[in-house]
Amino acid sequence: MSSSTSGGSTTLTTGTGKSDAGRQRGSGGSFMAGPVGRNLGLVVALVILCAVGIYTAGDRFADVDNILTILRLASVIGVVSIGMTFVIIGGGIDLSVGALVALASVWATTLATQQLAEDVHWIVMVFTALVVGAVAGLVNGVVIAYGKLAAFIATLAMLAAARGLAEIIANRRTQIVRDSDFLAFFSGDVLGVPTLVLIFALVAVAGWVLLNRTTFGRRTFAVGGNAEAARLAGIRVQRHTVKLYVLSGITCGIAAVMIMARTTTGSSTHGGLYELDAIAAVVIGGTLLIGGRGTIVGTVLGVLIFTTLGNVFTLNNLSSSAQAVARGVIIILAVMLQQQLATGGLNFRRRPSSGVSSGGPAVTGSPSGSVSGGTTAEGGPGGTRPTATGTGTGTGKTL
Repeated sequence: MSSSTSGGSTTLTTGTGKSDAGRQRGSGGSFMAGPVGRNLGLVVALVILCAVGIYTAGDRFADVDNILTILRLASVIGVVSIGMTFVIIGGGIDLSVGALVALASVWATTLATQQLAEDVHWIVMVFTALVVGAVAGLVNGVVIAYGKLAAFIATLAMLAAARGLAEIIANRRTQIVRDSDFLAFFSGDVLGVPTLVLIFALVAVAGWVLLNRTTFGRRTFAVGGNAEAARLAGIRVQRHTVKLYVLSGITCGIAAVMIMARTTTGSSTHGGLYELDAIAAVVIGGTLLIGGRGTIVGTVLGVLIFTTLGNVFTLNNLSSSAQAVARGVIIILAVMLQQQLATGGLNFRRRPSSGVSSGGPAVTGSPSGSVSGGTTAEGGPGGTRPTATGTGTGTGKTL
């Protein structure tokens, strides 16, 4: 620390010159903690997983048909995960997504719905699935936002109710999709790319734009980061929360249409454990479970990682139990890494020396935070009372 006198005044400087260097040293840690660094890590993990698949399964894994199979499997749960990403970034959780997929698929394949689709157009089935998902999401949002019920409890109740309602409507039977035009459209491909994969890609792009390029996305981050601060900033938090769950319900409706096309059925057993798969993909993708941070790109990569992992296990004749164990380990490691990044555990900046207090920044003419927790202004509760010496020597202040 040094002081210089000019014109009867003294300016206090730290003289350490370490702040800029510390920021430069910490740039590596902050880069990896940022969205680009996290997504880059996911890409590396996916490449390593593909390399393991090629090494263990050879051409069976690298075959184009197998790659398309992975993408088809990822498409349905991927659409659900896009909606889940919005809910979790907004500070919520939705455990009912799998049951909503089942309910929407059953309702859209009832005899009455299919008969109406034959008389009008198969788009009636699509519209029915979307409406069922949106209405169920609306119920979730209203109960959570205005009923003040915890999201975990509200969506858990919807999980049970929606699954039970699907069983009642279907009478515990599998309903066959009879509309050939519906199946031909959604089971086809465009330039060799399956329609289901294209739908997933379109939903992901639309989700990215909505989250990163619109007011709705910015409000979602604000609500998830600090709901009270968002309310004070003029955001209608309750209304926005309802919109998030409606959006999640709509993605469940889209996923229901996709699974109807893939399996040619509507069943109350569809969507089993989709809520866990979606949450796992979102968490792996870097979205914080406490809300306020997340990316659509990360979610897509998380879905691809889990789907590819299952494919590698299947090609190597490993049991589903082993897949479940590996998935659980990956989730735990991902959450632990998130906690480290969120708390700065992986920030490699050098801490200031013991001789410099952390009470506040070094400001010309101030005590530089000499007392922790106090103000750094002269005469403040945490600062040193100014001395009117006239010369300014030895005081470290500007008079």
